[in-house]
Amino acid sequence: MPHSNITPKTRDRARRLRRELTKPESAMWDMLRDLRPYGARFRRETPIGPYIADFAWLSARLIVEVDGDSHETNFGRRHDIARDAFLKNQGFTVLRFDNAQVLDGPDYVFIEIQKHAAPFLRNAA
Repeated sequence: MPHSNITPKTRDRARRLRRELTKPESAMWDMLRDLRPYGARFRRETPIGPYIADFAWLSARLIVEVDGDSHETNFGRRHDIARDAFLKNQGFTVLRFDNAQVLDGPDYVFIEIQKHAAPFLRNAA
């Protein structure tokens, strides 16, 4: 009996995505790592059920998504709605930022993440 509900295909895809971060994802990773001294433990490309979260702090039940152009299509929007509903049903808070927000407004993005992460941070950042 498998000990996880994550399929091997999803695990392999997550590994590949970790190796192929986009520029906005790399910028987000740098931001999230700045919260490490305060106890934040985000992981990159983390499988959760049938989905892969861009960045997840599992114990805080907080997910940060960096959305590219594919999220602006009808299919992308429908997929995100279903995905967010699944993740919220699992007890996660999902924060979404598009690529431009991450690259052009990193201060705003960091403050929004920090606001949601604050209850879980020690020595509040």
